[in-house]
Amino acid sequence: MSKRGYISRYLLILKKLKVKPYSTYEELQSYIENQFDYLQMQDDNLQIGFSKRTLQRDIKEIRNVFGIDIEYSKFQKGYFISQNENENMNFQRMMEAFDMFNSLNLAQDLTPFIHLEKRRPQGTENLYGLLHAIKNRLQIKFNYQKFWEEELSQRFVEPYALKEFKNRWYIMAKDSKDNNIKSFALDRLTNLEITNQTYQYPDNYSIEQSYRYCFGIISPNDEEPQDIILSFDPFQGKYIKTLPLHDTQQVLVDNDEEMKIKLKLCLTHDLVMELLSFGDNMKVIEPKSLADQIKQAHEKAYRQY
Repeated sequence: MSKRGYISRYLLILKKLKVKPYSTYEELQSYIENQFDYLQMQDDNLQIGFSKRTLQRDIKEIRNVFGIDIEYSKFQKGYFISQNENENMNFQRMMEAFDMFNSLNLAQDLTPFIHLEKRRPQGTENLYGLLHAIKNRLQIKFNYQKFWEEELSQRFVEPYALKEFKNRWYIMAKDSKDNNIKSFALDRLTNLEITNQTYQYPDNYSIEQSYRYCFGIISPNDEEPQDIILSFDPFQGKYIKTLPLHDTQQVLVDNDEEMKIKLKLCLTHDLVMELLSFGDNMKVIEPKSLADQIKQAHEKAYRQY
């Protein structure tokens, strides 16, 4: 079997255990056999041959290739994926990526019926190098192009963490120019160089805590989070319920007239831009300062017409 065929089988095993944890060997075998046509699309010369020995070998390879552990529970009498919350998030993203890749690859003759967004590269080719630098506490150099500046600037920084926001990746790093921790978009970063100079990771820095009450990528600095109450019309409210604005979101009212939520966030530019995107489908109830800011922005937009 080709490498592609093997990997496709690994993914089918993971899919089955994702949908039905504690699946027995017999259930996994039946599922693989039922997916034989799919596997043949990946490898024309594929022979089914799925046995207990094959499963044990696949479990070992899944751990080596994907870093995902599959264990057997004697109590539940079945196989399951063993992972913590962060590993689960990585697993979900990986499965989404492979599902998308395989679906589009198999649907080449359906191109007229699939419409993808056209967007520039996100700079993800540097992800591995940046993670290596963060893990090994190595300072990095790169050229950076701000949207509002024509000239490139060279940066020498201590990389602390990576963050994703709205399909863009950012590196959080302490800039040697002023010793401030800043965010740098990977799609505007070029000529990455990982140096041999090490640094001491600050004991008081945590990206989770830094952005605990922050929407977006702009750091709130020393600003205190505020209770924010928003009212959405029922239709828009359905989207807000299924895709919450933030982890702190609480539903206060949900009826035929409105869907009202409460958030605890710092009032950053990213948050204001997000709220403005809802137009007349949303109203800020509290705080008054945010309501005034949104109102002034809408009034300014109106005057342009």
